[in-house]
Amino acid sequence: MAKSDNKMTDTDEKIFIGKGEQPAWLTLGLGNRHGLVTGATGTGKTVSLQVMAEGFARAGVPVFAADIKGDLSGISEVGEPKDFILKRASEMGLTFQPDQFSTVFWDVFGEQGHPVRATVTEMGPLLLARMLDLNDVQEGVLNVAFRVADDNGLTLIDMKDLRALLDAIVPDSKKGANGDDDALASVRKAAQGFGNVTKATVGTIQRQLLVLENQGGTKFFGEPALLLKDFMRTDSDGRGMVNILVADKLMQSPRLYSTFLLWMLSELFEELPEVGDPPKPKLVFFFDEAHLLFNDAPKALMDKIEQVVRLIRSKGVGIYFVTQNPIDVPDKVLGQLGNRVQHALRAFTPRDQKAVAAAAQTFRPNPKLDTAKVITELGKGEALVSFLEGNGTPAMVERVMIRPPSARIGPITPEERQAIMNKSPVKGKYDTTVDSDSAYEMLQKRVAGTAATADGDRRDDLRHQRVARKIVDRSDHRAKRHALGNQQGGRRGCCRSRQIGGRLDGRFGRPRSGARRARWAAATIELFADLPRRDLPLISGTSVC
Repeated sequence: MAKSDNKMTDTDEKIFIGKGEQPAWLTLGLGNRHGLVTGATGTGKTVSLQVMAEGFARAGVPVFAADIKGDLSGISEVGEPKDFILKRASEMGLTFQPDQFSTVFWDVFGEQGHPVRATVTEMGPLLLARMLDLNDVQEGVLNVAFRVADDNGLTLIDMKDLRALLDAIVPDSKKGANGDDDALASVRKAAQGFGNVTKATVGTIQRQLLVLENQGGTKFFGEPALLLKDFMRTDSDGRGMVNILVADKLMQSPRLYSTFLLWMLSELFEELPEVGDPPKPKLVFFFDEAHLLFNDAPKALMDKIEQVVRLIRSKGVGIYFVTQNPIDVPDKVLGQLGNRVQHALRAFTPRDQKAVAAAAQTFRPNPKLDTAKVITELGKGEALVSFLEGNGTPAMVERVMIRPPSARIGPITPEERQAIMNKSPVKGKYDTTVDSDSAYEMLQKRVAGTAATADGDRRDDLRHQRVARKIVDRSDHRAKRHALGNQQGGRRGCCRSRQIGGRLDGRFGRPRSGARRARWAAATIELFADLPRRDLPLISGTSVC
């Protein structure tokens, strides 16, 4: 039995990862230089991830990790001294010390953790096009929609806002060419000013939105939107909070999963200030199943990923990609990952053999090891590691046994999860959806206002027509009575009738024929259009003869 060595524990400057011929240490000051954890299924990647997350949390660094299978949730509970754990600790000369870490659970669907939401505006057209799997033409129309929303002050918060905006920019042939009856004419005109926006293209985007909604995407977009500072917390003991994204259901929609994590990285990059090279990272981000991020990604998105990975280091954020093969990660990104943990790979196929060779070439050679051969011989819990040294250069690759985690290995129960959520520092902050006035409501108000004005105009026209008909009818009646009165040597009629009749007679003459009567009625509508309402009874009521 190896002698216990209590010096092989985390320090203020380093995290103890494992032991081979020499202890393997990850320097906190170089933790923001990113990293890569690779290996075939069942070789111990999740345990390595948990060991690294525990080390960062002990040092006061907040951690975010996606939990694909539910195994990582055990970090929130006290470790259990199981036989295989005690055996590994003893072989490494360690004393197993159970521990647990303050944890916050997050869930896009709000079922097993606090809801995670973002607004459509925050997501942006590039990432949204990736999420919807749009082609270049469709992405261009989506960019037009976002530009029109910005120019018209239309806030895009949730899916119904985006749908309403897309409906608004579609050309409507049923409306008049001058748009007099179209409340959204200015929006449609602005959209057409950026290029031809067709109904067919918008319809395709709407159908892709339906697919996203069926996958649960409606729960992701909305308010209150996530504040990234809630990820960057420490507990009462000064340890970093471990933020776990429950992703077992989210993984059923790979594009939603990968785009969501990329959005988080982009938001961190844009919001966090420059800090250079701090003594320890401000946040460490573990991206499990990282190959989903790069699969079929268009060039614009790949450029965005490369930019974020390259520059977010100066914001104090370390990104650690977790995947099966190193060849899953593009070379431009792979070159930015300084801290490496390589578990076993199986070389059964030509592609596997290529992956083994590629993995071996990414390490700094060690004359004592045939790296390519050792990769295929590693047992469970063993790994080849190479971490950056004090001057920022990679250490020679070493074969080590990964230390056992201090917290529980494996998933927790629903009751334990609920108890943790009840004590969460963000309890109640994101649990209830808020439906604020946004593009949907604003566009509805425009349409409703125009409709109300049109209805009012139609009512005024009908009222004026009724007034005109009454005046015409009474004028004919008055003409007959005047003729009868003249025959009888008298003249009848009220002064108000004579006043109105005189004004009309002077301008248009008596309506003695059908054509002149029609002209006279139309002119009457124009004449009395601006008359105060209090005068209308005098015109249309019984005071007219």
